[in-house]
Amino acid sequence: MGYSSDDDKILSYNDVVLRRSDLDILNGPNFLNDRVIEFYLSYLSTVHTSSAISLIPPSIAFWISNCPDAESLKDFIKPLGLRDSDLLIFPVNDNTNVELAEGGLHWTLLVYYKEANSFFHHDSLMGLNKWSAKQLFEAVSPFVSDGDAIYRECSDTPQQRNGYDCGVYLLAIAQVICQWFSSGGVKNRDELWFTDVKETVPNLANHLREEILGLIRRLISEKSE
Repeated sequence: MGYSSDDDKILSYNDVVLRRSDLDILNGPNFLNDRVIEFYLSYLSTVHTSSAISLIPPSIAFWISNCPDAESLKDFIKPLGLRDSDLLIFPVNDNTNVELAEGGLHWTLLVYYKEANSFFHHDSLMGLNKWSAKQLFEAVSPFVSDGDAIYRECSDTPQQRNGYDCGVYLLAIAQVICQWFSSGGVKNRDELWFTDVKETVPNLANHLREEILGLIRRLISEKSE
């Protein structure tokens, strides 16, 4: 049986393949899937090209969090070179079933900032993903620090106003943090990116679906030329 039109491939970008159904997700009031999240994080990595920034794809973050074997996890993480980065950005999903692709009901963002030796969890829905974020923190912390990294819940993270924009907020916050870091954010060492997130993310999130759609259409057009 062939693919339906919704499964037609519309764009290959870095290691991400987008399908027509992904445009439908962005067009409507829908929960963002792994492909859209991975696509935009990959795009941010081409905008912020410093080797000090690592934006981790959802599938890798999920496996780090849910890998059942310590030795397998060690072998999996080693090639990623996480210790070489000053800023690590991990998408967090509340799916706990490794056999269920694209499961889960909520996206959040976990950030490791080496200068502070701390993980910061940004949740746009009242801390709903705290357990999943802590699970990822506990799994990855030994591979980015000496086991003494701190975990912090960012309680002043801007909050979504519906039940489906968590992925949009994740991406908006990731964009703001990358911009903060690329602009020399260490000068605001005490404040970090928190004020930028509070002031910028709500408006950015309102327009980010349209921004991503426009980006995809531009990339499709460029590839067809």
